[in-house]
Amino acid sequence: MHERIVDGIFLVGGDRLSGPGDCMCYALDLGEAVLVDCGCGPGWPAIRANMVEAGLDPAGPGILVLTHCHVDHVGAAPRVARETGCRVFAHALDAGAIEKGDPGLTAAAWYGLKLEAMEISDVIQEHERVLSFPAGDLHILHAPGHTPGSCVAWLDTPAGRVLFGQDIHGPFDPSFGSDIGAFEQSMREVLALEADILCEGHFGVYRGRDEVAGFILDHVSRATGR
Repeated sequence: MHERIVDGIFLVGGDRLSGPGDCMCYALDLGEAVLVDCGCGPGWPAIRANMVEAGLDPAGPGILVLTHCHVDHVGAAPRVARETGCRVFAHALDAGAIEKGDPGLTAAAWYGLKLEAMEISDVIQEHERVLSFPAGDLHILHAPGHTPGSCVAWLDTPAGRVLFGQDIHGPFDPSFGSDIGAFEQSMREVLALEADILCEGHFGVYRGRDEVAGFILDHVSRATGR
């Protein structure tokens, strides 16, 4: 089953919805179907079924945005790309790890999984990429810290500004290139967006600017020890 966040935005993947280990995956109906992250891999059929149930194109997403290189977010990407022909977006600083299926940088070794190598069709080099659709603009913003190429995505809707901040909570580990200083700077920029709704990668959905800011600031404090 899927869960509606606001009109046109749905939670379609995660532990409860698609399978153990999957991050929370979000589908957007922007006049073209967009999927933000795609889980470990085995849960892809359930994610796709949930998208169809939510009323999105049964052919699958036209765009797949990978917020960072960890296998619980990107493991299904090779299959999604093969089956749907979608464009796959990832930041340059994480794209190489995904393309090589690097077991350390993608945390695949942590999960006891193997990540299939693939080609990223759309490598993001710039600090911010804007994808324009009939129903609005999706902004992809480089927000390093958790990994070097971590990104958040956001868009404005009638219900307010929705932020896809997948792993704002971390964790942070040298084995996949975490940088606490970069994370703190990234979160200053993310806080300045003043999002009304946060769709996080494992902790769920937070509503209201105070709740969103509180979640981000709490995890900055945890990461920095301040």
